[in-house]
Amino acid sequence: MAQYIFAYHGGSAPESPEEGEKVMAQWMAWFGGMGDKVVQPGNPVGMSKTVSGSGVADDGGSNPLSGYSVVSAGSMDEACTLAVGCPLIADGGSVEVAELMEM
Repeated sequence: MAQYIFAYHGGSAPESPEEGEKVMAQWMAWFGGMGDKVVQPGNPVGMSKTVSGSGVADDGGSNPLSGYSVVSAGSMDEACTLAVGCPLIADGGSVEVAELMEM
């Protein structure tokens, strides 16, 4: 099976410890539902900078990354189906799915 990266964009930080626990439970339930397809649950990421030929920009680009995970799936379609259940989507975010290419 191929591996796919889920690049998370958007969403919001929990406003209280209780909300944080609820959000974490949603993520753990989603990961649990995918079982051994989860290769690496990943992590949220902090504020990013964009490095280009023009220099370094502090804004994180037009669609800043908020986290990532790596899953295994039999096809891009299967990986996208797995991504549909991501709790971030219900929070207004999105999941970018890309196959990790072996070199």
